[in-house]
Amino acid sequence: MADARFEDGEEGPLRLIARQAEDVLVLSSLLQDAVFPMSEMRYDRKARRFALLVNRFRWEDRAAAEVAKRPFERVRSLLVIEDVMAVRTSGIDRADKDLILSLLSLGFVAGEDGTGVLTLILAGDGAIALDLEALELHLDDVTRPYIAPSRKQPSHND
Repeated sequence: MADARFEDGEEGPLRLIARQAEDVLVLSSLLQDAVFPMSEMRYDRKARRFALLVNRFRWEDRAAAEVAKRPFERVRSLLVIEDVMAVRTSGIDRADKDLILSLLSLGFVAGEDGTGVLTLILAGDGAIALDLEALELHLDDVTRPYIAPSRKQPSHND
């Protein structure tokens, strides 16, 4: 009997949790170039929860799409951040509900006793900073993948 291979695994929706700074790097790489309208961003102060519904580029499928010569894909994903004590934004007009934002990366700076600041870096010099009591992020794909409207991989060469 041969060992199992990665290629033999069944592909399914992502369901990931980040509770350590190293985990944030993984989520950041998967969320790079995710796009979302301002209207899909919510902060529930009472529940201390911040959520984004994004259209995520499927970086994990990029190589397979290239080999198969098929269009690249996106998927709707929900990013939920727990234990949020405060939210600050810069470089974005929060009143413009039609504004489309592009997420470039996530960064986490640890504070004392498990606290820290999670920063969502956006294209166009925008940022969302979240003061956290504890680090806990959930990333869940909530739809089936669909062909990326551009049919291309995002590029940062422009």
